[in-house]
Amino acid sequence: MDSQPLLDELALDAYRSALRAGVFVDEEVAAELGVPAARVAEARKTLLDLRLLGTSGEDGPVVPLDPEVVEAELVTPLEMSIARERRRIAEIHRQLHSLAGLYRSIERAHSAHSTDVPIRVLDNADDVRREIDLARHRCTQERLSLQPGGGRSAELLQQDVVQTQEMLRRGVRIRTLYQHTARSSLTTRTYVRQICAEGAEVRTAEELSERLLVYDRRIAFVPMERKGSEPPGAAVVTDPTLVAYLCRSFEAAWQVGRPFGSGPDGDDDSQQVGAELRSSILRLMAMGLKDEVIARRLGMATRTCRRYISALMDELGATSRFQAGVLIGRRQAAAGKDLTDSRNLTAGKDLTDGDPRSTG
Repeated sequence: MDSQPLLDELALDAYRSALRAGVFVDEEVAAELGVPAARVAEARKTLLDLRLLGTSGEDGPVVPLDPEVVEAELVTPLEMSIARERRRIAEIHRQLHSLAGLYRSIERAHSAHSTDVPIRVLDNADDVRREIDLARHRCTQERLSLQPGGGRSAELLQQDVVQTQEMLRRGVRIRTLYQHTARSSLTTRTYVRQICAEGAEVRTAEELSERLLVYDRRIAFVPMERKGSEPPGAAVVTDPTLVAYLCRSFEAAWQVGRPFGSGPDGDDDSQQVGAELRSSILRLMAMGLKDEVIARRLGMATRTCRRYISALMDELGATSRFQAGVLIGRRQAAAGKDLTDSRNLTAGKDLTDGDPRSTG
């Protein structure tokens, strides 16, 4: 970011006027420059503060001073400060470089013992964060992320946007898949719009089974089941076959996902997404699942899910969940029958068209 100049145009013009006259007199400078005396007084104060003006003797006139002297007075303390900071930086590099060598040697020793362990389970969330930070730092090609459960907190997104921007600047491809319900979160929409503007790719899908994070198709993080309010641990997967399987699972979900963040509102498919959510709720209702289970699978609040269910029951003309389930079942059966009849008709037509004995 550009720094502000020491002097504005008026102060520079006032200083030039004082140089030509050999003295700084407010009224004379104001008359020469054609500006109010009050503004000249402000310029004089600025020049005095920078020691470009000074008094000649105890009660003498205000006269211009040598800028080179002022430059030395202003720059010397800054140069000394910069020199101190450079020495501090060099000392930090020296000490931490020696510690990094020790860390790498011990890490290699641990790795030698854990080479045959394709999955490491970390119970402590802090250990998981450190492993993720290390994987992110080493990532050079791609980060894949499945994020079920609707919108995320502003604090998490603010932290992630900085990390994501840093990876994008390094040329890392970022792909993230949320559930459709994340589109209703203003914080999430703002975050998505921000990172997509810098090259990230984000989509949403109806259902996502589990949270997943993969770096460079080499190391994957699968969170443990959350118990209570504490952040869960995770399994760190490095086995190539398992990581490849997780990447294929991501790609399958990605292919059916809908782009999120490509339009001015960050949601170009709102009608289609709404229709897919309604269809999912109907399907899960027909399976006899409870409201809480449906809400959890679709990443929405139970109260929101119940509002959807209430509206769908009104559309179906159902007075109970049981009746709604029966009506949904009949609708699906009718749709299946229509599809079967259509296929049979097409198949019969194909057979008739292909039979040389048929004359119509």
